[in-house]
Order: sequence, then C-alpha cells, then structure tokens
Amino acid sequence: MSTMPRMLEGYRVLDFTQFVAGPTCTRILAEMGAEVIKLELAPDGDRVRAGGLKPLKPEYKESTTSTYYLQHNHSKLSFAIDMKQPGARELVTAMIPKIDVIVENFAPGVIKRLGFDYETVRKINPKIVMASISMAGQTGPLSYKAGYDYIGQAYAGVTDGIGERGRAPSLVTMAIGDVSTGVAAAMAIGFALVHRERTGEGQYLDASLTDTYFHMHETSPPMVALRGDRYRKTRNGSQHPDGGPTGVYHFKDDQYVLLTIPTPHQWRAFTRAMGMPELADDPRFKSARGRRDNDAELKVIIEDWMKTFETRDQILEVLDKERVPCAPVLTVNEAVNHPHLNQRKTVKWIDDPLLGRVAVPSVPVKFSAWPDRTELRTARLGEDNERVLREVLGTSDEEIRQLYAKGILVRDKTLETAPA
Repeated sequence: MSTMPRMLEGYRVLDFTQFVAGPTCTRILAEMGAEVIKLELAPDGDRVRAGGLKPLKPEYKESTTSTYYLQHNHSKLSFAIDMKQPGARELVTAMIPKIDVIVENFAPGVIKRLGFDYETVRKINPKIVMASISMAGQTGPLSYKAGYDYIGQAYAGVTDGIGERGRAPSLVTMAIGDVSTGVAAAMAIGFALVHRERTGEGQYLDASLTDTYFHMHETSPPMVALRGDRYRKTRNGSQHPDGGPTGVYHFKDDQYVLLTIPTPHQWRAFTRAMGMPELADDPRFKSARGRRDNDAELKVIIEDWMKTFETRDQILEVLDKERVPCAPVLTVNEAVNHPHLNQRKTVKWIDDPLLGRVAVPSVPVKFSAWPDRTELRTARLGEDNERVLREVLGTSDEEIRQLYAKGILVRDKTLETAPA
C-alpha cells in the first residue's frame, strides 16, 4: 500500500450540501483525500437519508443510514447541528478559519440567510474557496427559481430532444445533470485550489445544472446561431436524427444492440459484417445523407439481419471482428455485474456494517499515482460530532456534553444503542 499523500490530503472542506449535485462534488473531493465535514441540519440531516434501502438488522431499524445516502456521501464526516439553537451559528463560524473549501447547494439566497455567504466568510478567511451549486445559477433572470435536475434540463433545451418523434418529450431515468454538475464543480474547485497555491487568493465559484446541461450540446448552438428557426433538432426515438446508422436496434424479446456508425469506412465495414457489401454502394445508403433520409428502411434491414442469430453475443462478435462500434443495451443489473466494469473498479463494492455489501459508482477517472481506496466508511447522522469539534476547534469533552444538552448537536439514535 502506497504511503504517498492523496491528491487533496491536508485540505478541509465544509459541506453544506444535500440531495445529489452538491454531495457528488464533495464526495469526489473526499475520495481524492480531502477531509470533508458534512454539516447536516437537525433533526434528520440530508434528506436523502430517508431514501433508498434502509438497514435490515433490527438493532439498526431506526438508523438514518440508507443506500441513497451511502452512494453520495461515503468518505465524509457527519457533523449534525440544529442551526436554530442559540450559539449554533457561532460554533460553525468559528470553524471557518480552519476551512479551505465551502460547498453549498441551497436555493440562491438561503446560504446568506444562514450567515455563510461568500462575502461573509471571505472576511473571516480570505483564502477560502467557495462553490455554490444551484439549478440556474446565482445571477440572471432565472436565479430566483428553486429546481432540480429535470428543470435545468428543460431550460437548457435538452429535454426537447429526448423521446419519440411526434410525441411528448421523455425524461431520462437518472440524475445526469446533478451528477455532471457535481463533477464539474469538483473540477473547478481543484482548479481554484491550484490558483490559490500560485496567488494566495481564494475565489467564489457559481455552478448550475442549466449551465452544465447546455454544455452537453455537441453541435446545435452554432447551428441555431447561423440558421435560426430553419434548424430544428427534432426527437427521433431510438434512432439518431443524423442517421449513420446510429441508434438502438431490436434483436429479440427485451434485448437490443446499439450501433454508432458515423463514418464512410465504418459503414463499409458494417456492410461486410452483415454479409451485404452491396449495400455500401446502394444509391439509398451510399451517402450519409441517404442513410439519414432512408433510416427507417435501413433499420428494417439491420433488424432482419440480427434476427438470423441465436444470441446477442454472436452479433457483437461479428461486428467486433470488423471493428464496428457496437454495444449491448444493458440493464443496470447487468452493468453492475459486468466483468469489465468490475475489473476496472468502475463498480465499487463497499462492505457496510449496517447495510451489507453495496455497489456504488466509483470516480470516473483512474489515477496512476496511488491505488483506489476500496474500504470506505459512511457516517451515521452526527457520528463525527466529537471528532470534528476536538480536531477543528479543540473543544473539551465537557463543552461537547453541554452542546448535546442544549440541543445544538444531534446524532443518530443507534449511536447510543448499537453494539460496540
């Protein structure tokens, strides 16, 4: 095991986040070695503690731990506090000089009402880096709106492109914008810390789901700018509107194959793989435009060809031999157990004492300088109250007892009753 310091080891993060976008950001910082103090508001902490699966063991049935919380908040310290109690705000304020980074994802304006907006904290610690994550950002006409992933997706012109032609737009079934915004914010914090190392100055970072989603457009913004309403990217269901062929093709039952064939040489390779080289020069399909305009007819040909095979794996084997870009459309269940994703530790397995053996997504980039941590800890609500106060503020045991007695600090009920 390497003794080399982890990339962000020595940095301390105060985490005011909840749900997904903000916690993704701070979870990545924690996995990179930062000490992340997750400030959880009484009485129940991060609201995702109530989601997902709960512990099955009877002695933990009242615990605030859940699979939803574990996925987005493992590797962090939990500091649970009732900010409505007298003295609570002053206690957190006293930590600011010892903090390198603050991350929050309340609706715009909430963090200021709590007394921890950037203008306030920078007066206490001028070197602090602070990131705010919201649906539409801290400025602009939409900054007043509260919102979640799908709201930002709709404003960014992304939802309109998802679904079947001629029907209502569809929703994706995962938090793409939340997670991607968290990743972008973590990246920006890393850049800001490098900037601070060079200049000595902190700064404020404003990340939004809408900005992140708009950043995902690959070709449309300049097309709209140049052609206006003459250009419209329409929904096209399982097929890419630009043809290719690129899309999802039915094999049998609930099994599908995804193909991405954007270039002329890959189109010829695909016709060879199908045993139909004559299609390469067929007037209907010879050009990219022709394949796009005759996409429905081509889809029938491809799916009829696929039905000549016994298994989906046989189709993939034939396509792989010609290096045709292809993939099985896997369920999440299949992906979690896929040997490639497990060998690369894309799927990270955690042996949690309350929940059992749990799979979570790993950081999406592999680093060569140190091994990936496989033993991860997920804190119960307020489990690290004492550690945080002792290490950050030097608080005595008697002072900590008084904070509990006054109701300023709270913690998971099972911390008092769980077996040692």
